[in-house]
Amino acid sequence: MKNLRHFAGLLALGALLALPALAADAPAPAPGHSTSVPLAPDAPSSYTVQRGDTLWAIASKFLSQPWYWPEIWYLNPEIQNPHRIYPGDVLHLVYDANGQPRIMVERGNEVHLSPQVRELPLSDAITAIPFEIVAAFMSKPTVIAREDVDRLPYVVALGASQVEAGIGDTLYVRGIDGIEPGARFNVVHVGDALVDPDTHKLLGYLGIYTGRARLERAAEGRGKSALAKLMLTESARETLTGDRLIRDSLDTPVDFVPHAPSKPIGGQVMAVVGGVNVIGQYQVVVVNRGKRDGLEPGHVLGIWARGDQVKDRGPGGLTTSNQFKEPFFKTVTLPNEMAGTFMVFKTYDRLSYGLVMHATSEIHTGDPIKNP
Repeated sequence: MKNLRHFAGLLALGALLALPALAADAPAPAPGHSTSVPLAPDAPSSYTVQRGDTLWAIASKFLSQPWYWPEIWYLNPEIQNPHRIYPGDVLHLVYDANGQPRIMVERGNEVHLSPQVRELPLSDAITAIPFEIVAAFMSKPTVIAREDVDRLPYVVALGASQVEAGIGDTLYVRGIDGIEPGARFNVVHVGDALVDPDTHKLLGYLGIYTGRARLERAAEGRGKSALAKLMLTESARETLTGDRLIRDSLDTPVDFVPHAPSKPIGGQVMAVVGGVNVIGQYQVVVVNRGKRDGLEPGHVLGIWARGDQVKDRGPGGLTTSNQFKEPFFKTVTLPNEMAGTFMVFKTYDRLSYGLVMHATSEIHTGDPIKNP
């Protein structure tokens, strides 16, 4: 912990020394002056970071398009995780010699040009998106990527020759190796297939959370006869043979920076957690683009609501008797309109999970996604 604190202190010093020639009291650009970065109309001159803030929310205070955050956040690129900020830090909006906005971080109540020891652990750093939402999604998955399904442990048999299991029942599982008794797992039933609507390739499956289990006895021996024994400690629905087990732990970091993809990305929303069709803020979406398409955690993409199909009834007439006559009544598709934005937080080869950060209208499965 001491080393971590000293590391954070040195990071703070490096942040200050790495800034270009800026002045905290520099005047804002004159009215009408445009910058290459879309500042929010009511961007504050300074902001004190609060506990519970996210990097997205902070970026939204300064920018009308938060994914431009890397353009104004200036730190030494050699510093690991240079975007780390903590509750109590003060962010100042300043301008460089070219009139471009920059954010300068002030650690604590005043700037010290000497190494500082932070009392806050690195785990208290502000995350890009709400940690608790991502943790809830990853701990009780409702979507399983194809590559995960193939390697997950699965239920071979239930105790006492049962057909289905509930709280207190025994599970015999294949595929749990090298894990000590006491470890906990989530049990997931594999549901409907997720097929890429563009390529028609199988990308994964909808997952149905059935319960939680504790490892009672590690697998003995090797090969197909090595079965671990678990007991169900929580049950949301019946657990069946063939159901998959996922370790009850979060291995998805959320300390990335919001930014737009460097190349055009196009795809669509395949599914939404919870089985609903209308999607709103802070819901998790699954999209049919992944690592092979250039997506990475922190990428921000727009969701575009598909335009409705309407009848073109023509310009109408001067009187009601000749209004809306043939040869009109043709079907016209209205343009797609941007309905919201989401941030990618976990990627697989061909699909990704994203969190809806902003929604201006209803979002549905099947809506297109592309660069904002």
